[in-house]
Amino acid sequence: DVQLQASGGGLVQAGGSLRLSCAASGFSFDAYAIGWIRQAPGKEREGVASINTRDGSTYYTDSVKGRFTVSSDSSKNTVYLQMNSLKPDDTAEYYCAAHPQPIPLYGIKWFEHLGQGTQVTVSS
Repeated sequence: DVQLQASGGGLVQAGGSLRLSCAASGFSFDAYAIGWIRQAPGKEREGVASINTRDGSTYYTDSVKGRFTVSSDSSKNTVYLQMNSLKPDDTAEYYCAAHPQPIPLYGIKWFEHLGQGTQVTVSS
């Protein structure tokens, strides 16, 4: 079974940083696109960033470009999301998601497999 375990969330002041981790298991890591989705109370689910673990290509939603970086470590079957210059608008539950390749990376919001979330709260 595909398992995605997200961790690393927390409370941080605006301008601060956090690094989320997604530990993947139950599937061939380099055969899947993996990324991050977030959902804030009362808002629609939003695809944040994703990575093709085979060739390293990435996708970012416009609101996080230049602030967030998605990366993968195939030796650890883990995908990371480094979040810098955090804003209160980044507050949300962040979920790790995965989908067999090929898949357009911008389609992260519709990825087939979704893990448990980790809460990110940015105070002003």
